[in-house]
Amino acid sequence: MVSDSLLSQQLDQTLVGTNLPLPGRYQGKVRDTYDLGDQILIVATDRLSAFDVELTSLPFKGQILNQIASFWFEATKDVAPNHVISQPDPTALLARKCKALPVEVVVRGYITGSLWRDYLEGKAGVYGIDFPKDLKKDQAFDHAIITPSTKAPVGEHDEPISCDEVVTRGLVPADLWEEVQKRALALFARGQELALEQGLILVDTKYEFGLFGDELLVIDEIHTPDSSRFWEASEYEERFAAGKEQRMLDKENLRQWLIQERGFKGQGPAPEIPADVRVDLARKYVMNFERLTGKPFEPAVGDPKARLEQNLRAVGILR
Repeated sequence: MVSDSLLSQQLDQTLVGTNLPLPGRYQGKVRDTYDLGDQILIVATDRLSAFDVELTSLPFKGQILNQIASFWFEATKDVAPNHVISQPDPTALLARKCKALPVEVVVRGYITGSLWRDYLEGKAGVYGIDFPKDLKKDQAFDHAIITPSTKAPVGEHDEPISCDEVVTRGLVPADLWEEVQKRALALFARGQELALEQGLILVDTKYEFGLFGDELLVIDEIHTPDSSRFWEASEYEERFAAGKEQRMLDKENLRQWLIQERGFKGQGPAPEIPADVRVDLARKYVMNFERLTGKPFEPAVGDPKARLEQNLRAVGILR
């Protein structure tokens, strides 16, 4: 396990952003993307956001996200093909350039998080699903459901919509949307299966899809702590029966801290995140990596920008 002292030492050497001498730079919430023609370079930074607001950075977060995504892309490529070509740096992926579908495909196996909050407030009907009236927090659904959202620009909030609206609004053609849903549910089933082998429950997750010509591919990231929620499987039933919070290995820890300690839900000025909270969150990301992959995390210590540029030069992406 990576020590807290190492995480603390790396607080001042996080990869907050990149400005590589490459064309077509686009900055997302976490990733910086460069347009290389029919390929793209995706750099996972250490930026940390919640409620669609950028808050701070975590040591090694970009490396962890990138390597977890790479692990899952490889483990699910027989279920749904993806855009990955290679991994030139611990924080970077070289991928096929796809035309991204303008919808985030959120698959849920349990009612928790934002869906539970919407359910309590009577807002869950926006997804076009007739939820039972007597659901309990963290209760499992009989089968996984899809609750899509639009993809908002950086700094704006995604908009929840129903599966029917995806088609009626003209966001995705009906036949393509059917295939997207089929692949998303298959990916989620594989993710739950492999996570359970490591003693974890894949609770819910977000997928993004794109077209490479006529080929539908999974893009962006998959089953990372930023895009997915994971619980300890061995404690689920006992905690659910007692009405206790589940043990989490994902970004919901940050959301709960923001709500409970700072009263922040994405509106108004973002609070400062203390160093000890950043270290604690980074430790959870490391634990997530090791639990999901079954491998020890090997941190790339030092200046991440210098290493990234050196590795990109080594493979000819940078001159």
